[in-house]
Amino acid sequence: MFEIGGVQACKYVNLEIAEGEFMVLLGPSGCGKTTTLRCIAGLEKPDNDDAIWIKGRNITTLPPKDRNLAFVFQDTMLFPHLTVRKNISFGLDMRRTLDKAAIDRRVQEASKLLHVEAMLDRKPSQLSGGQAQRVALGRAIVMEPDAFLMDEPLANLDAALRVEMRTEIKRVQRKLSTSTIFVTHDQEEALSLGDKIAVMHEGAVQQVGSPHEIYHDPANLFVGTFIGSPPLNLFEGTLRTEGSRTVVASALFHLTVPDGIMKKKPQGDRNVRLGIRPEFVTIGPEEEDAFPVQVTLIEPLGSRTLIFLQAEGQEIRSMVQGESPVREGETVHVTLQMGRAFLFDPAGERV
Repeated sequence: MFEIGGVQACKYVNLEIAEGEFMVLLGPSGCGKTTTLRCIAGLEKPDNDDAIWIKGRNITTLPPKDRNLAFVFQDTMLFPHLTVRKNISFGLDMRRTLDKAAIDRRVQEASKLLHVEAMLDRKPSQLSGGQAQRVALGRAIVMEPDAFLMDEPLANLDAALRVEMRTEIKRVQRKLSTSTIFVTHDQEEALSLGDKIAVMHEGAVQQVGSPHEIYHDPANLFVGTFIGSPPLNLFEGTLRTEGSRTVVASALFHLTVPDGIMKKKPQGDRNVRLGIRPEFVTIGPEEEDAFPVQVTLIEPLGSRTLIFLQAEGQEIRSMVQGESPVREGETVHVTLQMGRAFLFDPAGERV
């Protein structure tokens, strides 16, 4: 927990990270993810002196230099007057626990791992954005820390370079098997990098799980809507029992809820929101459980196509593989794959 000026920036954040695991802290700006990372690094002090443990050691009150952690910042923070070689070795030079030969060996190993061995005698001004970020990563690697802490290290790179560096970071982390905590607001980055993802909102952890669990089994409405591009379709409806089955009904549909979605049958009618991802909204023939919609817009996305639909004043999104099977202005029918749907109560919790 971390509170300053009457504001709880982190509310009882409780995370357990296995050795060698890649944990991503994901959430919107101001949710507390960077504050959490800074508390781990020792740049902020949590309210509890028994809050942060690494390898069985309580490091909560230790100064940053004694924690054996390596921080990679959003900005590369390279020294412009030093060569790449000296930038990478800077932390070891300051620590003064290794001789020059050992430091040179570590620099060579890190530079080879990151493919910057040909740039060791250059200055930062002679590097591209991706090369500079590799050097910043190399400076962390040579310290051989217990964990890497990365605060949106790819935020300042262009889209193509972000994808390249994302792959590079994961490859290096797998090779070193060093526990890593990576902060980002980019859900694609989180899903592609993380062994586990902790989704944060307003200082609290909403859900911790694998990328598959976070995407396909969100704990609440915030997680469901924050994860996924294009976003979740949401429908207002009523959940009730009709004979032996449970149904959800709205102005658009009257659908049976599969047994696997709910833990128990509702007692009486209750208002719910049905959420379903666009890839599980199927455009097809008129049949039972299908309802009519009008095609309003088509967005080709290369291997996929996003189709915007409208019915009863509500916009619905469908995602299909390949080219669009329909045209703008057409009236078609859609079916919701209810086995892939989520139900949320008015407070946003899963039903």
